[in-house]
Amino acid sequence: MREPWTQLFVHLVWSTWDRAPFLTAQIQPLVYDCLQGECSRLGADVIAIGGIEDHVHLLARIPTTVSIAGLVKQLKGSSSHLVSHRLGETFKWQGGYGAFTVSKSNVPRVRSYVLRQEEHHRHGTLYLEVEPREARAKPSSTV
Repeated sequence: MREPWTQLFVHLVWSTWDRAPFLTAQIQPLVYDCLQGECSRLGADVIAIGGIEDHVHLLARIPTTVSIAGLVKQLKGSSSHLVSHRLGETFKWQGGYGAFTVSKSNVPRVRSYVLRQEEHHRHGTLYLEVEPREARAKPSSTV
């Protein structure tokens, strides 16, 4: 085998600065398109992007040439730059993020969870271990 053959799946989660509800129905598609494009540019395959107004979930298959930290840095940097310049508003993400490896057999379940974020937050059916800390602290957020 000349090239590495890998199946590295990662579930990423990060929040807007101070958990501000900035990812409105108008801004969210711009951000998601930017994230998709940046992942493609880096050789990562996006499986699902989802979230609500104050945070994003992304499930991707990543190549061995991209570190998780490098990927997140590029995704957050390019999307905040796009929003700030396209809309003329200051926008930034919180500094931290969550990263969780996912086995191939769990990809469909995690994909469904990522794509159904609005529903999970509305009904309180969250996987608390992968939600931002603030969501885990809310008493109404239970699995």
